[in-house]
Amino acid sequence: MNPRYAPLFEPLALRSGITLDNRIVVAPMTHYTSRPDGTLTDEELHFIARRSKGAGMVVTACAYIAPGGKGVAGEPAADRDEMIPELRRWARVIQAQGTKAVLQLHHSGRNAAPGLVPNSDVVGPSAVKDEAGGFVLPRALTPYEIEELIRQFGDAARRAVIAGFDGVEIHGAFGLLLQQFYSPHGNRRQDRWGGSVEKRLTFPLAVIDEVKKAVATHADRPFIVGYRFTPEEATTPGLTMADALRLADALAERELDYLHVLTNDYRSRPRRGADSTRTRLELIKEVVGSRAPVIGGGSIYTADEALEAYETGVDLISLARGLVIDPDWIEKIKQGRETDIETMLRADAQQRLVIPDPLWQMIWGDPGWFPGTS
Repeated sequence: MNPRYAPLFEPLALRSGITLDNRIVVAPMTHYTSRPDGTLTDEELHFIARRSKGAGMVVTACAYIAPGGKGVAGEPAADRDEMIPELRRWARVIQAQGTKAVLQLHHSGRNAAPGLVPNSDVVGPSAVKDEAGGFVLPRALTPYEIEELIRQFGDAARRAVIAGFDGVEIHGAFGLLLQQFYSPHGNRRQDRWGGSVEKRLTFPLAVIDEVKKAVATHADRPFIVGYRFTPEEATTPGLTMADALRLADALAERELDYLHVLTNDYRSRPRRGADSTRTRLELIKEVVGSRAPVIGGGSIYTADEALEAYETGVDLISLARGLVIDPDWIEKIKQGRETDIETMLRADAQQRLVIPDPLWQMIWGDPGWFPGTS
């Protein structure tokens, strides 16, 4: 291996007691390939296995924690105990590649697909539609339903423990339910669950506490609990970078194993609410400090881009599209073959890259999403 990239392969000890072999994380990749009941297909297991070797940690595609939280067709489920054998298969496929397996837990909230949830009952913190293209006007959750959702996140974490995962990641990003509760756009409530910034934080922090309680109760081994979030929203009112830094500070106080920042590009800078001469990752890491490792990524395709992202100060880097294009990305750097990394998706490469049909169709149906498809 070129010694220039050695920092990417240093181990990292997490708060839970688990040590990651290196600083490279396979980010969650939705592949639209699970069956309608949320059970797993061989295609999706082959897809993730092909991309797991050599990573320090793999975070799965998001699994819904309640029937009403399903966002797109082909999502896997973690909403009932009958799914534990399926989750066990998932964990083992990843761990067989010599890495840690982390199950991502989510609820889509107002972004759930009406045709995929019971009675087309789409819910959110408030009856406010997603301006970015939500399906329908959601129904505002009742206080009882909010408490029930918190419990369901904890139950899903319990299932991950029993299934043999090494951890869970709470999905608070991408405009989904937890972000909706924190957002002044999605949350217009005036009860204990909304209003001030502190009250808008109540639901995400309660979910974290419930998940950690479930882990403490059921895990007989070190177990990772992480949290993923999106720094800003384009809407006004909406989350600003100042809100993201407030959230990062609150999350860092929760003694999590890591904070996973979702950005489309690791070089991205704030829209509003913070110093726009610095990257979002730099600002977040400065606030978090040594209280929790920070994972950053977005638009990383080459070894040099990975190193540049790491040098923003984050503790780990995440890869998604880069590993879809080249599943051997990590191994090529280890072998000193970083110049052989593929950075453009080829139209004739589906079989060689083990990409399921639904994901392949989504990629080519959205020109420009991946390099080589525009």
